[in-house]
Amino acid sequence: MEALAERLGIGSRHLRRLFLKHLGATPTAVAHTRRLHFAKKLIDETNLPMSQVAIASGFGCVRRFNAAIQKTYGRTPTRIRRLVRVRTDQPENQYLFRLRFRAPYHWDGMLAFLAKRAIPGVEAVQQGTYRRSISLNGRRGYFEVSLQEGMDALAVRIQFPDPCSLFFIVERIRAMFDLGADWVDIARTLKSDPALAERVRGAPGLRVPGCWDGFELATRAIVGQVISVVNATAIVGRLAKKFGKAFAGPGKLTHLFPTPEILADADLSAVGITKARAETIRTLARAVCDRRIRFEGIVETDDFLARLCEISGIGTWTAQYVAMRALGEPDAFPAGDLGLLRALNLTSSRELERRSEGWRPWRAYATMYLWNGFGENKVRGSKAAFSRIQTADVGSIEPRNSVSSVA
Repeated sequence: MEALAERLGIGSRHLRRLFLKHLGATPTAVAHTRRLHFAKKLIDETNLPMSQVAIASGFGCVRRFNAAIQKTYGRTPTRIRRLVRVRTDQPENQYLFRLRFRAPYHWDGMLAFLAKRAIPGVEAVQQGTYRRSISLNGRRGYFEVSLQEGMDALAVRIQFPDPCSLFFIVERIRAMFDLGADWVDIARTLKSDPALAERVRGAPGLRVPGCWDGFELATRAIVGQVISVVNATAIVGRLAKKFGKAFAGPGKLTHLFPTPEILADADLSAVGITKARAETIRTLARAVCDRRIRFEGIVETDDFLARLCEISGIGTWTAQYVAMRALGEPDAFPAGDLGLLRALNLTSSRELERRSEGWRPWRAYATMYLWNGFGENKVRGSKAAFSRIQTADVGSIEPRNSVSSVA
């Protein structure tokens, strides 16, 4: 409680009052409920021994875990597992979860966006499934995500040797695929603008794609300044192959993305990165290594963006793009973006800023619709609509004056 309150810059008593006012429960009760829900998911959907379920869900000991499950569900954990109607045996260290979302969810749009930007060797999109390699605390693994047919849920398969990391991995995937979005509220706001209304109706449930790792995304954004998505993806793929550790994963997963420690002093010219952008990446990597920049636990987005923009070569556009995808900031907005200006027939970022005031606090979602032109031809969410995704990405649609420090 005290640590959380300190991070938020308020007193622990005030934090407790805020939780009671807005959620009707204390922070401790909320955390306990989340542990219970995750423990229930592990009981239902995995074959983990109950001792490991207790640890992975954060109870610390089996006795407290058993007591909490018995009190909440009126049955022992073993009894609950026996009542599960459908169970399939998974390979060792492999876990299958179903992560629910509030419909609608435009899976084709999410997949198309990620497919175009998938880092070769690290990520792959094949036959309706997104797959990538991951590394946590020195352990390696991968996960894959697909749409669960007949349910408002994504099917997530995780291969990882440490079950204690499952909660973190699942939460990161939920954020990456924007599963917590309240689409009804988002749509209500965006439809108030005639330029967005048809797009929203044509492609309901479009989400803002997140990322697995903030440093990886920021590196990708720096590389992609003023070049096409295709070229940026190829360059980052070469970077991962040369500096990332080899990984024997399924399909096309061959490498882990290099860590900040590796890139902090790496010679990036061999993979086709310009001298200026290579120095920007190294400076960012050193800042992450020194903990001057963190991508987790960010409370004050403005402060984070200010520190990010202190790095030579990172401008407002890139910082907003990172906030949009790495921090999950729903109101992040690259106001100088040429693609957005063209979509609305505007001539200046000042005009765009004024126009975007009516989209708050969902400007990141408006950005996704305007970038991709959804709904312009009365699209109804077909896969064909998403094949038209533009090549514009960070830099390729960023005004040159906003990246003059990089040139």
